[in-house]
Amino acid sequence: MTAPAGWLAIAGLGPGDAALVTPEVTQALAEATDVIGYIPYVARIAPRPGLTLHASDNRVELDRAAHALALAGAGHKVVVVSSGDPGVFAMAAAVFEAIEHGPTDWRALDIRVLPGITAMLAASARVGAPLGHDFCAINLSDNLKPQALIERRIRLAAEADFAIAFYNPRSKARPDGFGTALTILRETCAYARPVLFARAVSTPYEDLRIVALPDARAEMADMRTVVIIGSSTTRMIARAGTPFLYTPRSAS
Repeated sequence: MTAPAGWLAIAGLGPGDAALVTPEVTQALAEATDVIGYIPYVARIAPRPGLTLHASDNRVELDRAAHALALAGAGHKVVVVSSGDPGVFAMAAAVFEAIEHGPTDWRALDIRVLPGITAMLAASARVGAPLGHDFCAINLSDNLKPQALIERRIRLAAEADFAIAFYNPRSKARPDGFGTALTILRETCAYARPVLFARAVSTPYEDLRIVALPDARAEMADMRTVVIIGSSTTRMIARAGTPFLYTPRSAS
């Protein structure tokens, strides 16, 4: 007997607010038989009859991807969840890496990537448009790449005058990396770029703070914080409450 046709959706749950989950992702979750992901992301999915939730630790991405692919191959309707967008420092790359090195049958599966709103875009929107011109995103975690490479990319991005979004800036296991990043920026930039600390954006715990680069401190960030460093052209508009922050489209 032929197994029922399964599928795999790699979905982004957005930055936190349920209103920022796309209808496409909501529909996939409603049809799923299995949801797989990192423990706090799976916790955002409401249990229901017919749905099995598979939560796992953050450092087993390839194992998680292989599990999802095997279930889809067996006829399950599987959603792998990430926060933000699944293609930005998240599970989509892990799934395709597993496909490349796994059984050839996995390449014929029905696989879809369902985009979501990234933390950096949600943070940018909260204060205006600091990513309105050229920018880059750098993950400060050294779990999957050496610290020396992170530092080189920070220096080159600053020299190229990109606005920079830092993901995973600081954790208990990595208390010093973000401080090193700030030191590199101060050494490389000849001007006091504005720095946005955006913590837990779109949740009840949201906190926004904008400071000049010389005043930025490592302890202002944690793993729930996205840090956006402005370029030399990024401007701040003072007003009551959090200022507006934007980078003009013109390069002058």
